[in-house]
Amino acid sequence: MAVVLLVAATEIELCERDGLVCGVGPVEAAASTARALAAERPDAVVHVGVAGARGITPGALVVGSESVYCDIAAEIPVIDRVAPDSTLLATVRAVLPNALALPIGTSAAVGGTDTGLRVEAMEGFGVLRACAQAGVPAVEIRAISNEITEADRGRWRIGRALETLADALPEVLAAAAE
Repeated sequence: MAVVLLVAATEIELCERDGLVCGVGPVEAAASTARALAAERPDAVVHVGVAGARGITPGALVVGSESVYCDIAAEIPVIDRVAPDSTLLATVRAVLPNALALPIGTSAAVGGTDTGLRVEAMEGFGVLRACAQAGVPAVEIRAISNEITEADRGRWRIGRALETLADALPEVLAAAAE
């Protein structure tokens, strides 16, 4: 049975499971994940959390078909995309057949970027890039809590998103460990 490291930005996003709290934002996520990968040497990483989206109902699950770093722009070539492990992605998609498979944007800013992506969060690229550098298969799963442009946080449905995530985790983690 494979050792799977569950990673989330905050304790609440771990849904009462053991795992790594990597911190908020792409830099904290990358640094914390890289440190944990070197120390723990897991066989796979499942990165989870809540996210904002455009036109996706709160409570829906999204499995990242790629992670896009939205905050970087340069005149020279830069790495701004990382794909999840294809086998792990297929495994998660089989366990979560109703989840959408979409690119997930990573930005250190809350409130949306002008990338055209439907889903945005704050840590995915950092986690998946650290895993890619270490040769550890990884995948990102997000539960939608709000419209990206919704400024009134009282209208966000974080509780609903966390319930959906908590319900999905047992099957996802069991399948990833096979």
